[in-house]
Amino acid sequence: MRLRDAGLFVRARLSRTLTGALNARSAIALPVPLPLEAVVARPDPSPLDLARLLEGRSNVEREALLGRYLAARGVRFETERFATFEGAGVNYVAEVGGGPRTLVLIAHHDAVPGSPGANDNAAAVGILLRLLARMAAAPPPRLTLRFLFTAAEELGYLGARAYVRSPAARQVAAALSLELCGIGDQLALWDAPRETELSRSFAHAVVGLGYRRDETFHVVGRVPVFGSDHRAFLEVGIPAHGLTVLPGAEAEALRRFIFKPWRSLFQRRPRPFDTYHTARDRSETLEPAAFDRVGAALEALIREF
Repeated sequence: MRLRDAGLFVRARLSRTLTGALNARSAIALPVPLPLEAVVARPDPSPLDLARLLEGRSNVEREALLGRYLAARGVRFETERFATFEGAGVNYVAEVGGGPRTLVLIAHHDAVPGSPGANDNAAAVGILLRLLARMAAAPPPRLTLRFLFTAAEELGYLGARAYVRSPAARQVAAALSLELCGIGDQLALWDAPRETELSRSFAHAVVGLGYRRDETFHVVGRVPVFGSDHRAFLEVGIPAHGLTVLPGAEAEALRRFIFKPWRSLFQRRPRPFDTYHTARDRSETLEPAAFDRVGAALEALIREF
């Protein structure tokens, strides 16, 4: 076992224990999720519908329902199981397009104990499921899109780390993980301390949608505390970043919280971190316009990359 793996394991266990204990003290009841049959019956379920399919369920249920949803929609996908001393789970992988280069889009389907997990990370799963359906209907001509729905991200990117050790991770041009994509009006591409083809393509794509750099979209360097599945790809030399949508009105408070979170321990958490990893991370806090922004940005990126 590498020292880094041990560090991720200890950090993840401490985080889950703490958040689980805090959420267990909450008097807030878990929300009632949408039944699978109700979502499948809708010809074109919205990302919010898809997020509500997962919210409030255990990770075992979320994992199983995602596979059942893909099967019910007739999506061709692979099921990749993994198990280590750190934990176990199932990744789901679906591809569209047949171009020579592969762009991996990632959303983890697990949540921390006691949290409904709506914005972290059912919102991102809903966005990618909707995008998968749209891209399957009109595949990109020059690109292979690989949709990766990972397990156990909250255990130190465990599903993504298992995936990058497999032969399937070879020949990947870049990877992008979606986190906290259901609240806000400004886009943030993060863990981008230097320009890559992916960050350059993203910036060009969203400028074409009317976004302005450092005003309504941001390219941010290495984030010191928070992370996501793309870091497993970075560890094996694959260019990768995170993508988040954030409320512009909270920009200064977010900058302070993200880069110096220890100074914010006794202050109000800015949105969306006021519900992050808590029992208040529910679908009624999500904003359909945020889903639309991320979906449109991803489609523009796909055309540009």
